Amino acid sequence: MAEAFLRKYAGDRFDVYSAGLEPTEIHPYTRKVMEEAGLDMSGQSAKGLQQYLGKVHFAYLITVCSRADQLCPIFPGMGQRLSWPFEDPAVLEGSPEQKLDKFRRVRDQMEQRIQQWLSELSQEPKIGQTQGSAPTHS
Repeated sequence: MAEAFLRKYAGDRFDVYSAGLEPTEIHPYTRKVMEEAGLDMSGQSAKGLQQYLGKVHFAYLITVCSRADQLCPIFPGMGQRLSWPFEDPAVLEGSPEQKLDKFRRVRDQMEQRIQQWLSELSQEPKIGQTQGSAPTHS
């Protein structure tokens, strides 16, 4: 979900990748709720961290669950690490409609968090700019 939203809202600002600790497949309910939000995930697949370790430099590493935050390795040359722990809707027990509702809630929370973060980034002063009357030093 995070990859799809980052591509939607900031795809021109970042090269966006996603990976899991133990990837198998993208949950069918994830695909369904993202389609409801107008995002086609047909080109996305579940990928493991090993695909990127030591091969890609990340300015930001964002973990979206507490387990991933605890177990995710340090990437060489990694920039800032952010932890946004969302509930894992795939582990919810209940009826199909209850499960879909949980996926929708997590989807909406994730979309809101990504938009908030991108807004915060756009408000940060760039190197060489001033904020108020205090100069920014590099």
